[in-house]
Amino acid sequence: MSPAGRAVPGLFPGAVEAFDRGGMLALVGSLGTQLREGYAAATATPALPSAEGVRSILICGMGGSGIGGDVFRSLYGPTLAVPVVVTKGYSLPGFAGRDTVVIVASFSGNTEESVAAYTAAVERGCRVVAVSAGGALASLAEAEGLPHLRLPDHVPLPRAALGYLAAAPIGIADALGLIPPAADDVERTASLLDDLAGRLGPDGGDPSAKGLAGWLGGRIPVVWGSEGVAEAAALRWKTQTNENGKLPAWASVLPELDHNEIEGWSVGVGTPFALIVLRHPGEHPRVEARVTATLDLLRASGLDARQVHAEGSTPMGWLFSLIMLGDFVTTYEAIGRGVDPTPIPVLSALKERLKP
Repeated sequence: MSPAGRAVPGLFPGAVEAFDRGGMLALVGSLGTQLREGYAAATATPALPSAEGVRSILICGMGGSGIGGDVFRSLYGPTLAVPVVVTKGYSLPGFAGRDTVVIVASFSGNTEESVAAYTAAVERGCRVVAVSAGGALASLAEAEGLPHLRLPDHVPLPRAALGYLAAAPIGIADALGLIPPAADDVERTASLLDDLAGRLGPDGGDPSAKGLAGWLGGRIPVVWGSEGVAEAAALRWKTQTNENGKLPAWASVLPELDHNEIEGWSVGVGTPFALIVLRHPGEHPRVEARVTATLDLLRASGLDARQVHAEGSTPMGWLFSLIMLGDFVTTYEAIGRGVDPTPIPVLSALKERLKP
């Protein structure tokens, strides 16, 4: 996916060469490969715990390492016989115990919240699996004799390793027999993403990602997704806007936002904002009516809106196609403003300040 010598339509000539110095476009385009490789590795995780008598699944992780839990919950939470809970912090919910499978993900292995959650899970006797590229989590798992899925360390940032991080709970749950076999769905989705990356990348002919980035034009994105697979996708668009685009953003979920958020647009504050509505074929039948009615009402506020539709034939395909589009949009949006999307100086500065 080398952009050398090619200008991106909608961006000034040479923008990719000048500003994508960290190679983020190539990284987001590798999502299909990551998903395929990550699933294969996760299903082969050694020494996994027994799934007999499991009554809950808990996935712990922060930031780019935590989004894999949101993906898993969106895909499997509605149909599993046991609850799927995602936590993002130092503590575990009260129910977590010996009948809980706990997957703790930290790309570096050193995220302090995740290390604390892992330690608590071990102390409670949970069925713990660590996921990291090394660091303290790997050391703790080795010391305790507990399973550890080692992630590849060639990806420089957690948010750019989503395929590996999302595949981890899918593959682990598959190996434990907690979800239906996912191999065919993973391969179908990975192939879809490979095709989508070719179309949306710098040399591709699909203008949708570049066009959306130009339409946003530095405005603050408001991303709506319907409950289910679009909920995790909306969160990913929001966090990628923050980290890639260096902009504030927020994500909300239909139908809940129809019971509060829409009132906030009634005074015509729409000008600095741009609304993106993520759609997919698995929506509740009433969501389509809600989207139409809600957008009709909000036009008077000056809120500019566009709808984005998922590709694929399964919920996994719908979710990951929406995610990949958002990853490209936020990367192009940064490049179009003359910003390298890869560095995260504010986050890095905070980590330095918090070092013991």
